[in-house]
Amino acid sequence: MNQGPAGHVTRSFNRPLPETAPRAEQRTFLRTVDGVTIDALYEPGRGTSAPPSELSGAPSGDHSSRLSGDPAIVVAHGFTGDLDRPHVRRVAGLLAEHAAVVTFSFRGHGASGGLSTVGDREVLDLAAAVAWARELGHTRVATVGFSMGGSVVLRHAAMHRRGAAQEKVGRTGAYTDAVVSVSAPARWYYRGTKPMRRLHWVVTRPLGRTISRYGLRTRIHHRDWDPVPLSPVESVPLIAPIPLLIVHGELDGYFPLDHPRMLAAAGKGHAELWLEAGMGHAEHAADDALLGRIGAWAASAAH
Repeated sequence: MNQGPAGHVTRSFNRPLPETAPRAEQRTFLRTVDGVTIDALYEPGRGTSAPPSELSGAPSGDHSSRLSGDPAIVVAHGFTGDLDRPHVRRVAGLLAEHAAVVTFSFRGHGASGGLSTVGDREVLDLAAAVAWARELGHTRVATVGFSMGGSVVLRHAAMHRRGAAQEKVGRTGAYTDAVVSVSAPARWYYRGTKPMRRLHWVVTRPLGRTISRYGLRTRIHHRDWDPVPLSPVESVPLIAPIPLLIVHGELDGYFPLDHPRMLAAAGKGHAELWLEAGMGHAEHAADDALLGRIGAWAASAAH
């Protein structure tokens, strides 16, 4: 499904001017480098911004300076989710206690354009959302992904690294300062559980894709990956020194515990691992307390 360079990103259609962009909710469509429109929503954090006088050298009317000390968290939902789904809104609301939040719908989901490639080209969607958070004035951005989104945040962090090359050719701010991957697979094509066998049937069969389009509101691309993208476990060693947190439920019915352990081991001491007792899979299984801990970790780590 790979159809071009996945290491670049374009900006939003309507880039806000600092003097006209208050700290308020904003919804827009972003455009990825391969031309897909992505539905995105920005919500300011609750009580995260320091007064302008507390920011060294910040003019009182400078919107970017007011935001520069605030972290933003970009949420990458799981397969068949979208930014308007109740479980995604719940996640956003709890993370907003710790930072501003950008939610968006992956390609093929919700109001976004395009077709889902189930974790391949979705890295471009996330890059566009991260770049938008920085355009809005946030200099500290963390990514938090669930299930498919958990694999996407790992690949994105490996591919968009801050440094000399980023400063010379990117100028998009598409890199992340901290990564949280929740309920993610370690490797592609896993079929070891019944839910994953059902998912592969949906993705690979014409009837399954029709059911997905009309029953799950998710439009899936019919082509196989070509080439196969870098796997999550192959991405992890490339993320350091960016802070990385792996979160997984001990009762996850999709991916057993060898997946998070493989991911953490690939970090060679750099990745932090939380194995959550009693937790199942992804957003639906993450309780309010866990999401609060994730939000606090992401906001603190994105320095």
